[in-house]
Amino acid sequence: TEELATRPDARANSLAWLVWHLTRVQDDHVAGVAGTEQIWSADEWYEAFGLPFPEEDTGYGHSRKDVARVRGLTAELLTGYHAAVHESTVRYLRTVAVKDLGQVVDRNWSPPVTLGVRLVSVLADGLQHAGQA
Repeated sequence: TEELATRPDARANSLAWLVWHLTRVQDDHVAGVAGTEQIWSADEWYEAFGLPFPEEDTGYGHSRKDVARVRGLTAELLTGYHAAVHESTVRYLRTVAVKDLGQVVDRNWSPPVTLGVRLVSVLADGLQHAGQA
């Protein structure tokens, strides 16, 4: 648990923060396009983690101080949440057809974000942070 919270220097993210964040982003974004409740809330992972952030927080924009507040997380907790999100994501992806990928899912950006772009961004973010971990 302590090793997971260790940061190589004050500017670095910890393993715990990286795994939590990449899983939260996947959970948030895939639930958003699938039209389902996030695993974080539905399965009470928010309560189990006990982090000092609002329930909707995914770690996006966290400061160094925020990263330092992610402590006390066990490998079992992190991998349990990640496995649940992964399972939910795979279940959703089985329903997606090629024709769906061009559908606009977020008009808050210019240009608007399609389902394909959203899924690639989740994958890219996850790969980047997994590599950092």
